Amino acid sequence: MSNSAPFISAHGSGPDWQLVAQDCATQLQSAGPEHRLGFLYVTDHFSANLSDISNFFKDRIGVDHWVGTVGLGVCTTRKEYFDEPAMVVMIIPARDSAFRIFDNVSDSITAITDKHASWLSNIVSPLTVVHGDPRNQNINDLIEKISSETEGFLVGGLTASQQNFFQLADDVSEGGLSGAMLALEEIPAQVGVTQGCSPIGSPHRITAADQNLLIELDGKPALDVFKEDVGEVLARDLQRAAGYIFVALPVTGSDTGDYLVRNLVGVDPETGVVAIGDYVSAGDQVMFCRRDHESAIADMKRMLNDIKARTEISAIKGGLYFSCCARGPNQFGADSEELKMVSSELGDFPLVGFFANGEISNNRLYGYTGVLTVFL
Repeated sequence: MSNSAPFISAHGSGPDWQLVAQDCATQLQSAGPEHRLGFLYVTDHFSANLSDISNFFKDRIGVDHWVGTVGLGVCTTRKEYFDEPAMVVMIIPARDSAFRIFDNVSDSITAITDKHASWLSNIVSPLTVVHGDPRNQNINDLIEKISSETEGFLVGGLTASQQNFFQLADDVSEGGLSGAMLALEEIPAQVGVTQGCSPIGSPHRITAADQNLLIELDGKPALDVFKEDVGEVLARDLQRAAGYIFVALPVTGSDTGDYLVRNLVGVDPETGVVAIGDYVSAGDQVMFCRRDHESAIADMKRMLNDIKARTEISAIKGGLYFSCCARGPNQFGADSEELKMVSSELGDFPLVGFFANGEISNNRLYGYTGVLTVFL
């Protein structure tokens, strides 16, 4: 880090955004000229006020650059807010040369590669904090292109809201991707990903498929293989598998057993076809997995221990956490148990984030995951 100023976070909840923002500003009152970049996440109760809130912080604490979005829940150190009006804020010390803001990336990434070409040519690789509109059909391609053409690593999530799908990148926009690229030379970081599911059995080779339909696995009807993997109890009553059994697509070339979780859309007992929430082709691999409380806790501990092994805990200055909106109280428990796990393993440090409609790590869009970034 180019200076020793601290990361500072704040949070609050209440029906009046102005009162909550004032309370957060008081918590951030030690902000100094070194704090040039802020992260702001609000629940959808405050989504219509996202621009006003960011402008308030610009004026009140003097931090000019803000990125963020809307979540069905937001989180901070040891605390989650769901189903209530809330905001979480973090400001970080960063020279202007250490980051670049981008927005309105909706069908090409020239807003990044053209506008910031000179900056990108003078850094090794960026850590890109990105927020996206889940309604954009090009999200997957845009994520891959940003990673490839900037030679960077992405972390972030898709806006989750019942009313306004806004992203903040100095100004408020919607419909595409926005965020901030950080120079890792000046703002070092480590990233971990935790899955909310655990595989059942071994990967299977897809031997026949049509778009999102699994027709044959390992040369056998896909439904027969599915029943063998999930066991006799679920095989007798496939309705019970809904919301509990999912599909995992192994990531080619991953040396960590990484996989993408997709929904099980339906089954056809007559034809033996299984429909899933993604397109696949013959030759791909697929696994079935279960999503439950115990699996999520076990993999969360694995991820946190992995970060601990790569990081001197005392060196952690701040963090960002992007978790699936199906996690949090829905999977870990009502008393902010997911965020308390982070603190119990890594200690308390300034941290903010939101519960997303899809999570981004490296060059991929995940589901049912948590993506933790710690700054050193």
